[in-house]
Order: sequence, then C-alpha cells, then structure tokens
Amino acid sequence: MTTTSDHLVVRYEPRGAARALFTERSSEVVIAGPAGTGKSLAALFRVHLAALSTPGIRCLIVRKTAVSLGATTLVTFERKVAAEALAAGLVRWYGGSTREAASYRYSNGSVIVVGGMDRPERVLSSEFDLVFVDEATELTETDWETLGTRLRNQVLSWQQQIAACNPVHPTHWIKQRADRGAMVMLNSRHRDNPAYVNEDGTLTEAGRDYMAKLDALTGVRRLRLRDGLWAAAEGLVYEEFDPVVHLVDRFTPPDDWPRWWSVDFGYTNPFVCQFWAEDGDGRLYLYREIYYSGRLVEDHARQILRLVRRCEQCCGSKAADHDCHDCRKCRLVWAEPRPRAVICDHDAEDRATLERHLGIPTAPAKKTVTDGIQAAQARFRVAGDRRPRLLIMRDALVERDPKLEEAKRPCCTAEEIPGYVWQSSPGKPPKEAPVKENDHGADAMRYVVAARDLVGSSVVRSPARARPTEARTGRGSAAARYGRPVTGGGKR
Repeated sequence: MTTTSDHLVVRYEPRGAARALFTERSSEVVIAGPAGTGKSLAALFRVHLAALSTPGIRCLIVRKTAVSLGATTLVTFERKVAAEALAAGLVRWYGGSTREAASYRYSNGSVIVVGGMDRPERVLSSEFDLVFVDEATELTETDWETLGTRLRNQVLSWQQQIAACNPVHPTHWIKQRADRGAMVMLNSRHRDNPAYVNEDGTLTEAGRDYMAKLDALTGVRRLRLRDGLWAAAEGLVYEEFDPVVHLVDRFTPPDDWPRWWSVDFGYTNPFVCQFWAEDGDGRLYLYREIYYSGRLVEDHARQILRLVRRCEQCCGSKAADHDCHDCRKCRLVWAEPRPRAVICDHDAEDRATLERHLGIPTAPAKKTVTDGIQAAQARFRVAGDRRPRLLIMRDALVERDPKLEEAKRPCCTAEEIPGYVWQSSPGKPPKEAPVKENDHGADAMRYVVAARDLVGSSVVRSPARARPTEARTGRGSAAARYGRPVTGGGKR
C-alpha cells in the first residue's frame, strides 16, 4: 500500500487482518490476535494515512493511561509510522496546554489527539472522526462506549472506533461484544506481519527469534500470546481478581495512610519492591512497584531512595550534571511517609545489603504459602460496601524491564495474577501449591497481606538481631537516622 501526500510517499505492506482493517467501515472494529502480529502498527498506519489523505479530520489515539501511551504506542507511531512525515515537517508535535490536549498536527489541518482515559476531560472535550484504542482490554466497556459518543466530527465520510488487543479471558467484554455482533473482530495472525513471516510462509530471521520466545511460554500466556486464543487459565489462584474492579486510577495517598514495603529478591528473576498504602478502613493500595531483573540489590536501594526522597535545601551547585541525591552537601528529606516495615524475603545477605544501603531495618516475611494465599484471596473479594480490600494503581510500575517484555514475561504484579495458577497433573486434582513461575510480585503481595492479616499486632516488628551496618552520611548510623530527615553524605 502506497500513499502520497505533499510529495511524501508512505509505504506499508498490510496483510490479512491488517489489510482488512483498511477497508472495514463498521462503526466498531477490533483487530485481535497473538503478540507480534502487527495489530497496533496496522491501526496506527490506518489513522496516520487517513490524517494525511483527508484534510481537516480529527483523530484520537488513546490508552487507559497517558503514561502507558507515551511509553509504548507513541514510540511506535513516531519511529515506525510517522517518522518521515515528522522529518519532512508535514507533522509536528504539540505538547498540549491547560486548554488543549497534546496532539500531532498535520500541515493539511488534520489533528491526532493523544491521551489516556485516566484524564478523560483531556480527550473527551472534543469531537473525532477516528478513535484508536491500543491495548483495549485495559478499558471498561463504559470507557469504550463513552469514547463512541465523541465520534461526531463528520469530516471523514465514515466515523469509526478501532481497538487493538491480545486475547484475554473469553468472558471479556470485547469478546462478548464481538460475539453478539456489536463489534467486528478481525483475527490477526503472525503470517500477517512481514517483519516475521515471508510471503511464502517461512519465518524471517527476526521471526525465528521472536517465535522462539513465544514457543517458550507456558500455560495461559502461551494460549493467548502465542496461539491467539481467548482462553481462561485453569486453576487460577486468585479467581476473584478482576482488572475492572481491582485496578484503580493513580492518586496520591494521604500522608496519614500508613506505608508498607514488601520485597522479593531476585537478579536473574526480577527483584520486586512494592510500596503499599493503607487507608482508614484497612484497604491496601499498591501505589508504586519496582519489578526489574539484572540489577544488584544496592542499585535497587539507590533507586528506592530516589523515589521517596527530595532535596529540601540544595547546595546551589551550577554544574549541569549536579545530582542532589549523590551530593554530600544537599539536604535530603523524605517526600512521603516512611514505611512502618520493610517486609522481605528471607535471604540474609540480600536483606543485609538492602538495610545497609537504605538505612532502614527490614523484617522477614511470613512465608507460609497456603494461609498467605487465603488471606490475599479474602482481600480480593468484594466486601459489603462493594469494594475489595486490596487494589492496585494503574501505572504503579516505575519502569518496564525490556528483557522481561521481550521474553513476553509479566512485567509487574498486575500482569502476573491472571496467569498465577495451582500446580496440577492430568487426571489428578490440583495441588494446594501454586506453580513456581512468574510469581515474584504475587509472593511480595502475599508477604504484605500476611504481615497485616496473619499476625496479632498491627505492626510488623523488626527481627531481634544486630542493627544494620552503619551507612556513613555525617549523621551517624543508619539506625540512628531512622525516623528523622536524612541530610548530606556519601551513599544515601
């Protein structure tokens, strides 16, 4: 497919479902299939080429959160879809203002607005001809229907909502909406992606590498991401988990909410540090999460301190590379409440390292699995007030691990839970133990729930052992500083 606009030639080779997307005129269409079939790329090209060829249209590219959109979809758009147009000056980026949402502005008067449903007032205050929702399974059906009310710009001869997604469980609203005929579903397959599959059906070199990663997947993740099936995991540990119910939009927890940190150590497997806030009714909110492999504990500790502290009094350095967190003269203070406890996996060496670099004592987790899972299951259940007692904020993840993402492994706790299952053997009842795979966030979550619900005291107390090794900062030992603002000094 070749499109020419103002002396710009755009070439794109759509196949299968991607090609069908360019001729589909239904008001609602979803392109769904396994990972790596080019679904998002096809939808982005669809919107871009429409904006190039039809002056004055208004389009919207949206995800559940603006942060996730900027880190994923818009990177693909700028690098693989609109790169030539941006370089030629036919498209320019507008960063937005208090009055207007961020957008790509075309020289012919067309506009592509970008945003997240976590800030609906930014994306719903205008009218559009085309709306593209990436990772559409993150949205609720209400979100989708609300976006449909904005399709009334009437410059393009047809108005359309486009969704792209990997399959999830078969009862998801997208699958049900398509099954009852309210939405057209285009089933994308790996043969649709020319980067991975040649015209004769053989794999390209990149395709062989990519398919090897998908072939290594197991369980429900393989069924969905490799085979493209709308499949439910058998023997789910947390059957009560529902993203619509348990994932909430980001907000800043009040300072009077107690904080708890839970840590599951790892290097080859991801290191997980979860930051929890507890409201006045005892609900736990996961508001921040580190989930990253290939880093030392001391490096994670430095990142943790950067996340929770700020410079209250800068030394006034004019150096361009000045970093208050590494400066011995700057005064650092906590930007949020200190944790009541840091609840850790039992690795003694890793705990000692974490304590030394954080300057905070840790507590060993209660690691009995069955009662910990039962306590977490109880928190996932919706209570009498129609709310669960454990919730996860969208975009809690500090940064995505590219190695985990490339391997199609979970990159955060919310991505682990739908595939966290009980051990089982064919013809035998499930064992009362979960599969020990992709469970690092689930373990850390279990630690904090056990600490809150399976002990008599409301505070998890530090182990009866020696104080942490001193971390010199000019203010004495780490233990002496605990509970007071931290000022200047070396490893902080």
